[in-house]
Amino acid sequence: MVELDFLKPEYIQFLQNYNLDTKQREFTAMPMGALEKCETEVDRHPIVILFNGKPAGFFVLHEGEGPKTYTDDPHALLLRAYSIDSSFQGKGIAKESMKRLPAFVRKHFPDKKQVVLGVNHGNHPAKALYLKAGFEDRGGRFQGRKGEQFILHMPVSSVIE
Repeated sequence: MVELDFLKPEYIQFLQNYNLDTKQREFTAMPMGALEKCETEVDRHPIVILFNGKPAGFFVLHEGEGPKTYTDDPHALLLRAYSIDSSFQGKGIAKESMKRLPAFVRKHFPDKKQVVLGVNHGNHPAKALYLKAGFEDRGGRFQGRKGEQFILHMPVSSVIE
């Protein structure tokens, strides 16, 4: 079973020992690096993906200034630093975590109407996952630090679980 949870102290050791292969590290931040920014920016919310009650992945939901590069919608959250630890990949956790995202956002961020993200053109597996999970490519693009990115949108108020 896959669940989403806000960061708790008991998850830190897992995040300190987090593993991603070199190719995946090209496209996302490692959890401990992302957590450093969460500690200094209160509008960044670290989320842990649980699989059968154990930490398996990580991402950040960013309010405020975060989404402004991606959308002018003041009711948007930016999903960033998303990954599944290497030892948990291939179990459907990523897809299931994305399916659970709209309900999580509605519950904990009731004023938000969509989640946006940027995915690098070269990150084909991630783009395919996001599109299967309900994100939409509306044609938006921007130049990121590692090249052009697709801007993807997921409405959270109209998705049926």
